[in-house]
Amino acid sequence: MRSRRNFLTSTAAALACSSGGGQLSAFQEARDTRLQRTVVVMFDGFGLDYFEQSSMPTLRRWQKDGIYKRVKGVMPSVTNANNTSICCGAFPRVHGITGNSYLDTATGHEEYMEAGNLLLAPTLFELAAKRGVSSALLSSKKKSISLLSKGTSIAMTPEEPPAEWVDRLGPAPQIYSREINYWLLRAAIHVLKNRPEIGCLYVHTTDYPMHTWAPEAKESQEHVKTIDDLLGQACAAAPDAAFLLTADHGLNHKRKCYDLEKVLAGMSLPVRIAISAERDRYLKHHRGFGGTSWVYLKKAADRDKVIAALSSLPGIEAVLTREETASRYSLYATRIGDICVFGDKDTVFGELDQTSTDLPDTYRSHGSTSELNIPLFAYNAKKLPPASYFEHNLDLTRWLYRA
Repeated sequence: MRSRRNFLTSTAAALACSSGGGQLSAFQEARDTRLQRTVVVMFDGFGLDYFEQSSMPTLRRWQKDGIYKRVKGVMPSVTNANNTSICCGAFPRVHGITGNSYLDTATGHEEYMEAGNLLLAPTLFELAAKRGVSSALLSSKKKSISLLSKGTSIAMTPEEPPAEWVDRLGPAPQIYSREINYWLLRAAIHVLKNRPEIGCLYVHTTDYPMHTWAPEAKESQEHVKTIDDLLGQACAAAPDAAFLLTADHGLNHKRKCYDLEKVLAGMSLPVRIAISAERDRYLKHHRGFGGTSWVYLKKAADRDKVIAALSSLPGIEAVLTREETASRYSLYATRIGDICVFGDKDTVFGELDQTSTDLPDTYRSHGSTSELNIPLFAYNAKKLPPASYFEHNLDLTRWLYRA
């Protein structure tokens, strides 16, 4: 497998970036059968403000010498919907993952959307395997392993680190820390140095630091600087490799949270359930509050009254039917609410002891259209599509390992 390391013809070529010229069809026709080693980094919560307000010399070099675009994530702007979109190179209407939580209509129970059998499209790793390429998935969050590891040769999370990884890197830090991301990147560097047969490496961090600190905070600056330094070390460890990086969403301070079930019950409009698409197992990140809510009706005849009642609330950006939402945001219709509610930049939804609450100045979350703008980088990648091809975060991988 050392031919992959010799894929580029010179050190100078290895350190150069693709200009991205030519049309995608020409790119596909000219693709070499020896596939370039590729590293995909999903930098969780890395909104544009974190890049623009930080000193990140590695990413500045990628920006200058590669392709850099401001792109859009997918709605809802939560991790599972976007991480899956990036990993599958497809919108949620194709892969079926519409958030971190959903209502299993067969059982009537709210469930975390993190089981691999919910996935309706092939992962990047399954596509790579069809081209004879072995893959590794490294994620700070174990939910990404259970959801996306189909087709991998290595699937590892520091939340539950195997003994051999602890022997190599030391004990893994706790999930609610900056340090878990550093441990994860060191694991990625180890793979790049010692597992040359791995042709596709996907790295997914946690956004706990972004939920905890705004971009200008000292702790945040230290976090992104350390990540940037580790990305530089990864480049040095694999000068032959293409490096592709984007995010799932940005973050904003949120001021108000509604419990929509209680709000509607107080208006004599009881519903079956209202689910925050943001809710996952990492409640310390966000308390389960997010900018999108799926509302399921008890009676279809209540639809127009419920839409009118929710639309009257301050902080509501839009209230749409299932059909309108699926069409507007390319979502898998059977896994969203009868009614879909979207908060503005200041507003989130979740379970409360009362109908609503004001949030502290330190509270940061996502899930609305206000967190869709994110960066995308492609560095040292051969045979890239043109820069105009990249409009969404999922485009980062949409061209990889396709026939």
